[in-house]
Amino acid sequence: MIEVNLIKQLERLNSIGIALSAERDNNRLLEIILLGAKEITGADGGTLYTVTDDKRLKFEIMLTDSLDIAMGGTTGVAISYQPLPLYLEDGRPNINMVAAHAVLNETSINIDDAYLVEGFDFSGTRSFDQATGYRSKSVLAIPLKNHENEIIGVLQLINAICAANQEIIPFSKASQRLVESLASQAAIALTNHNLIEGLRNLFEAFIELIADAIDEKSPYTGGHCQRVPELTMMLAEATHNITKGPLKDFKMSEIEFYELRIAAWLHDCGKVAIPEAVMDKPTKLSAIFDRIELIDQRFELLKTQTQRNMLQKQLEMLKVNRSTEVEKLEKEYQCFVQKLDDDKLFLRQNNYGAEYMSIADQLRIKAIADYKIENEQGEVIKFLTENEVYNLNISRGTLTAEERTIINNHIVVTINMLESLPYPKILRRVPEYAGAHHERMDGKGYPKGLTRDQMSLPARMMGIADIFEALTSRDRPYKKIKTLTESLTILGKMKLDNHIDPDLFDIFIREKIYLRYAEKFLEPIQIDEVDEHLIPGYVV
Repeated sequence: MIEVNLIKQLERLNSIGIALSAERDNNRLLEIILLGAKEITGADGGTLYTVTDDKRLKFEIMLTDSLDIAMGGTTGVAISYQPLPLYLEDGRPNINMVAAHAVLNETSINIDDAYLVEGFDFSGTRSFDQATGYRSKSVLAIPLKNHENEIIGVLQLINAICAANQEIIPFSKASQRLVESLASQAAIALTNHNLIEGLRNLFEAFIELIADAIDEKSPYTGGHCQRVPELTMMLAEATHNITKGPLKDFKMSEIEFYELRIAAWLHDCGKVAIPEAVMDKPTKLSAIFDRIELIDQRFELLKTQTQRNMLQKQLEMLKVNRSTEVEKLEKEYQCFVQKLDDDKLFLRQNNYGAEYMSIADQLRIKAIADYKIENEQGEVIKFLTENEVYNLNISRGTLTAEERTIINNHIVVTINMLESLPYPKILRRVPEYAGAHHERMDGKGYPKGLTRDQMSLPARMMGIADIFEALTSRDRPYKKIKTLTESLTILGKMKLDNHIDPDLFDIFIREKIYLRYAEKFLEPIQIDEVDEHLIPGYVV
């Protein structure tokens, strides 16, 4: 009979070891350890502590079957007890507490009766027993030592119960050895979990650091790399949860959600290679400095040169007794000065860029360019250079076609960077998701010209998130801040233009993703009352 029980215990120990290796949730891992130890030994209760960096034992999980106590772990019930110090205030080791003693001396402690043993402080245990009517008797404390011979916790069991008569009995030596074996496996499992979790946290922190660095490169796109992941995951979760419509069967696992979130954080990582002079170009004439200041000086110089020419003509008129011409020349000069002031203000305003520039404004710039001014050598030259005219006539934003090509190339750099990394299996689709957010459903996007059928659904989600964040962004210098209605109207037209995924767009509206995002990130002035029936292309 004893051999049969031992075989069952060993089989159970083996199954627990397998479960420990497979578990990824830390709280569940702790529960498997404690529940397994209780089951193997027949213990009524137990506590699992972990060693903290400041040399204390933190209560992770507490279970007592007969008192129906379950705290910590996945129970959702917080443990209010303060951690046990491994060292007293005077620096002496706290060897009077069983759990601390087991850690400090790296040894198992097996006590038949806590009320009769000497050398340990069980006053807290007695107070607990008195308050609950419990009787703490047999105690087994096992330190958890990992493969580096470091103790990372302690497993403490209370009251082994005899299966035959339900009496409290001491923990047997065989049970102790089994729990010691379990503790060894548990310590390695916890260490591996903490190592994996630590590397994962480091990986995520590094990714977010890259995103922050990209956002910091330009105050005009600040926060974009942080907001796009939020919006992407909102849309992904809503799509996962819908129960009707064309995408009702779409589901994502926890790992797939994680994979998409990482891709969203990395979607613009290629911008690290974009020169700041291009990425952070606040005005059309910005280079090393804003050349509008030079043009302002030219206006003043032109005024001075025009006034000089006028005074020379006035002097000539006075010499030939044509005084009436003098006043006429003065009026013409004042009118020209006023026109120059108007033109200077026009160029300054135009320099900031806009979402649209009229043909009339473009022709006005060319007319200003034709003003004549003398250079330092006395040569008559055009007022504006060809490069200045080219930049000032940018029809949208502040970037020239060449600069926009450099900006657009960030997605190619992103793909090249991400495809060069040795991903684990769970992240293998990160390059695909991150590299397709500028593609279009009709194949007219970039860099690969993919069509809707050639793109995964998560990649299409990122496309909508990227566009909507840019539409609602409040920090672009060349466009006025947009309301939700204005932004959704543009997004709806993009659906009709076969730019974005139509089914995802409908979910974006129907599940009010736009509103959830707005309440978290947009200015109150942007959050107007949206009439969804008026949004172009929306199918209720």
